[in-house]
Amino acid sequence: MTHAQAVVPPGQTLIPRALHAFIDEAGVRSHSKASSDHFIMSAIVVPDEGLPNAASFLAQLRRDLKRRPGDTLHWQNFKAHSDRLHAARSLGSQSWVMISSVVVCKRHLIATTQLNEDQAYLYTLRYLLERLSWLARDSSAILSYTLAHILRMETAKLRQYESILRTQGTQIAWQALDPKGGHIDQPSRVELLQCADIAASATFAAFNPDRFGNTEPRYLQELSPRLYRRGASPITSYGLKMHPWNDSTKAAYPWVAAL
Repeated sequence: MTHAQAVVPPGQTLIPRALHAFIDEAGVRSHSKASSDHFIMSAIVVPDEGLPNAASFLAQLRRDLKRRPGDTLHWQNFKAHSDRLHAARSLGSQSWVMISSVVVCKRHLIATTQLNEDQAYLYTLRYLLERLSWLARDSSAILSYTLAHILRMETAKLRQYESILRTQGTQIAWQALDPKGGHIDQPSRVELLQCADIAASATFAAFNPDRFGNTEPRYLQELSPRLYRRGASPITSYGLKMHPWNDSTKAAYPWVAAL
């Protein structure tokens, strides 16, 4: 019997399952010529009952990477390719997590409207919230979400944007999201944001060339088993939203559809 089918005794109310999303980003938000070619926003989704396993995973990953207990894990501090590969592979093998990302391919966007940094960040968040809300809705759950703090993004701006989104014709299933709205915090305080950093950074490395002009799709391939999939729908609809996804980007990233 599923949670949605559970029999509720008379006089009692079914408490929806709780899901928690932790969101981080990689790349530069701006669309300037000098900025990164891609902007990534990734969420890891953990059910309430999976939180202890998630904490144990981070503790083990610190030991694997020879960090001290309680150290904040940050992808940029994983200097060795083997460490980054291990982090991505380890996260991609965890049954308690689901991952959804939005990949903004900035050089493929039609430059009709120039978005500032806040607008670019929030517009990307909209796409991600749509997918997170679908995942929660299909699980008969309520999802809360926490974003890693970034420069000049305050809770007041987030609240204002959430309010605007509620009046627009988005595909967000609001009934599946925490009505209190999202939270903003630091990875040092909310340690599962460190898992979101791994997801976003691994995805970024698969798309954005490093200073030598190389990309590393293997990191994302290691995460692939935990990408959000919904039936036979393409991965680009749920676990890896490409923006835009048109003939140009399909030709530029033919390997994405095979994830």
